[in-house]
Amino acid sequence: MRSPLRPLTRRGLLTGTLGSAALLATAGTLAGCGTKGAQQTEAGCQSDDVSATEKKLAFSNWPQYMDTDEKDESKRPTLDAFVASSGIQVTYTEDVNDNNEFFGKVQNQLAGCQSTGRDIMVLTDWMAARMIRLGWIQKLDKAKIGNVEANLLSSLRGRSFDKDTQLAVPWQSGLAGLAYNAKVTKEIRTVDELLTRPDLKGKVTALSEMRDTMGLLLQAGGHDPSNFTPAQFDDALNKLRKAVDSKQIRRFTGNDYAPDLAKGDIAACIGWSGDVVQLGFEDEKIKFVVPESGVMLWSDNMLVPNKATHKANAEALMNYYYDPAVAAKLAAYVNYICPVQGAQAEMEKIDPDLAENPLIFPDDAMLAKSKVFMALDEAQEKEYETKFQQVIGA
Repeated sequence: MRSPLRPLTRRGLLTGTLGSAALLATAGTLAGCGTKGAQQTEAGCQSDDVSATEKKLAFSNWPQYMDTDEKDESKRPTLDAFVASSGIQVTYTEDVNDNNEFFGKVQNQLAGCQSTGRDIMVLTDWMAARMIRLGWIQKLDKAKIGNVEANLLSSLRGRSFDKDTQLAVPWQSGLAGLAYNAKVTKEIRTVDELLTRPDLKGKVTALSEMRDTMGLLLQAGGHDPSNFTPAQFDDALNKLRKAVDSKQIRRFTGNDYAPDLAKGDIAACIGWSGDVVQLGFEDEKIKFVVPESGVMLWSDNMLVPNKATHKANAEALMNYYYDPAVAAKLAAYVNYICPVQGAQAEMEKIDPDLAENPLIFPDDAMLAKSKVFMALDEAQEKEYETKFQQVIGA
């Protein structure tokens, strides 16, 4: 089982590795993402599948998002087993470091109905939604992904950008909530505590990922982050602005908050469950909290882009990873929420402690308090990102 913290965040548009100029430039490009020349349709951009004669596929994923052998990191046990059982050779590339960076790599090809050279790519909800909106993603044959149909968690069904799970299959999921270091502060239960408690002033960080930070603040204000109005967004943003102006929040981060939380340099933060699971392996004083008002649920999704020529092979891989026994082996390594029903029972055979970890296998009560951020159209995406950036000082 891997314990070092991942050096790169999987979580979105605005990470601590990007400068403010780059952030604003990124927000400024959003209006051009749906121009007439970029939009495609299923009829206008048809893809041929040669899976029957070519037993191969190209798979683009994030770094450190696949199990590896402890003694030989060139070996990927679950992926190697898929190759052996299916006869499908997989070219596996860790070339997704940031959603927008990857968008830039493939934008010209997909906008022009050309091949990217990839059969599966793994992207976060909001970017998956954008590509679906642009008509760049192929529909899946549900008859070939029976395990997905049977075993996808109910909390991940019916998402606003893919109501019938025809286009995006969750690879791994996670929660955005609160975290604190019990060595330096007392328990925290609400977002309002994080933003206003005097003893936390200057010892708090929040995420530069708009959907996670604002999703939590929307919930804290009694609003539904999966279906909100501009006025409700502004109401939540005003709370954030007050916390920034009062210096309650020290800074906004990608997942680079994790070392500071571990050292006690910050006392509490908005953070991601996968990071906190790993910190907790080293120090049980690091706690993840589902706020009383609710928690944000996100996924990184397997997508088959237009002009991918091995869709059936990609569907075979998706189906394989939704076998509960396979999903449990992967989850034991990556430590994010496993999206596969039945994997918890299989995990008990591998590591009973992990099987009981609610940040890998949330119970129904926790999932009932989770929301997936509303899918945004181009205008909304530009408006909300711009407003958020103005408040966080990017």
